[in-house]
Amino acid sequence: MRLGVLDIGSNTVHLLVVDAHRGACPIPAYSHKEELRLTEHLDADNELSAEGIDRLGAFVEEALRLAEDKGVEDFLAFATSAVRESANGDQVLQEVDERCGVDIEVLSGQDEARLTFLAVRRWYGWSSGRLLAFDIGGGSLEIAAGVDEEPDVAVSLPLGAGRLTRDWFSSDPPSADEVRKLRKHVRTEIARTVGDIVRYGVPTRAVATSKTFKQLARIAGAAPSSEGLYVSRSLSRQDMADWAVKLTTMDSAARGELQGVSPGRAAQLAAGALVGHAAMDLFEVDRLEVCPWALREGVILRRLDLLPSRGDLPSR
Repeated sequence: MRLGVLDIGSNTVHLLVVDAHRGACPIPAYSHKEELRLTEHLDADNELSAEGIDRLGAFVEEALRLAEDKGVEDFLAFATSAVRESANGDQVLQEVDERCGVDIEVLSGQDEARLTFLAVRRWYGWSSGRLLAFDIGGGSLEIAAGVDEEPDVAVSLPLGAGRLTRDWFSSDPPSADEVRKLRKHVRTEIARTVGDIVRYGVPTRAVATSKTFKQLARIAGAAPSSEGLYVSRSLSRQDMADWAVKLTTMDSAARGELQGVSPGRAAQLAAGALVGHAAMDLFEVDRLEVCPWALREGVILRRLDLLPSRGDLPSR
């Protein structure tokens, strides 16, 4: 079947069309995305602005047209922290539904962590043993660990790179005092979760997903995306520590000139590095492997699991 998935994230809104059936690897057929950065459209009352709602509605309309053009037979739409935590989230969903006629599922933070973990487990397989997975989004940090497809524990923290940049940095580059205060805040928040996660056991493999980790790995020397999905990519704790310092002393323009860093995400990469380094430090992870699959693929896999396999289909 041809499945269309619309991912309404805090940074990017992304339509992905895949060809897939249950028990098979989803094959990307078409991709269209735009950096709406919805968190930047939140006002002082934490409400998504009229402009933000209008831009989101326009993209959803475009995504539905493109999905129809590409022959999509099943369409899913989901939203994460920007919509979930906005004070007028219900109004946003209602206005988009009235305009576009699409039902958007709002994922909880734990759902994000669980579905991302599912994608990581399917990518690495059962032989990877106990997995510990981190995902830094625009609005939240997800952490999950376990030995099955359903993690033993799944946690979501309000430590997204976009959110922290907006709430903690007032200059570009940030002042040393702002960096110190954010570093302390991030480590305090993550430290509260460590005991609940490590009590299940030491991970066999620690994994990172998300654009933030991919860009951090790239500037630390990992292979570019042009070399394909199946090239091994990783990030050491020492490299993360070094870049967490370097990036906070650079302005957004300088970060945007680094290999693999998109200009639209350059502003928030320093905060993302502080979160990534804190997670590796507090969980005593010396190296993270970078997984090409993340939340979006987890949503796709969950949907495919509900379909009959090809062997279950009636013969003609």
